[in-house]
Amino acid sequence: MTAAASPPEVLRAPLVVEFPFTRSLGPVQSAFLTGLRERVVLGVRTTEGTVMVPPVEYDPVTAEEIRELVEVGATGTVTTWAWNGAPRANQPLATPFAWVLVRLDGADTAILHALDAAGPEAVHTGMRVRIRWAEERTGAITDIACFEPHDGPEAAQATPHDGQFADAVTGIVAEARLDYTYSPGRSQTAYINALAEHRTVGERCPSCHKVYVPPRGACPTCGVATTDQVEVGPAGTVTTYCIVNIKAKNLDIEVPYVYAHIALDGADLALHGRIGGIPYDQVRMGLRVEPVWTEGGRHPDHYRPTGEPDADYDAYKELI
Repeated sequence: MTAAASPPEVLRAPLVVEFPFTRSLGPVQSAFLTGLRERVVLGVRTTEGTVMVPPVEYDPVTAEEIRELVEVGATGTVTTWAWNGAPRANQPLATPFAWVLVRLDGADTAILHALDAAGPEAVHTGMRVRIRWAEERTGAITDIACFEPHDGPEAAQATPHDGQFADAVTGIVAEARLDYTYSPGRSQTAYINALAEHRTVGERCPSCHKVYVPPRGACPTCGVATTDQVEVGPAGTVTTYCIVNIKAKNLDIEVPYVYAHIALDGADLALHGRIGGIPYDQVRMGLRVEPVWTEGGRHPDHYRPTGEPDADYDAYKELI
């Protein structure tokens, strides 16, 4: 009786994608966010007379630019909701709360925010709520700390507002972040394990015979499984590149530096990597490069010139 083979290790790794997006504000969004700082909620009236909160800059029906600002109430009615029993980091409240759509008094559309409630049994469609303002306000949607239950009747109606405030907010930084756990499949696992051995392994399509690096498990052209492993490189050719002039957060690389698409020898798909060992302004299409591994590294730290003559354009033009 033979022992059963142990299943292969399932690889997992926590990944974070962050992108702080900086944008300037037009007159409508500037007035809306500055108003929140001053405890004033502004909407915009469309060409059909609908009051939209949050305001938009163009009519969703006619696509015409709209600028008629109006002030609405700080109280409103819940139109729908969902309970969040396990708040995540950076959400409006640290304790369980409800996500709600609230139609503020005087508005015709609803705004999404958090409702501080004792539990899901305390929330219902049609309940009256009011804004709880943040103690410190800077001109952001977080100036509304959350909504809270309110017993008062609907009262406020939309009234005209010129949108003028002292020291108006003219730009914001929107922090986008996604935390997730990545688990590669069979093809990616083989690729990652090979990199740890300073080898680059791709997979060949049995139909069109293209070699994909990194492997995808299936040919995107033929739609068939790619099961035949092929070792490629280690050297390759720069097919195209870009010069990076903005330093990335948590990346200890001095700018400017170059990221390039590199077609490894024997591969039919270019992968990307950083180019080092050469001044950034000397990197060029056709440059022959090879990987550089740091001690204990599980993937190439960067690619450097091999010293070979540049590759002829016809040799890599299909991989650009």
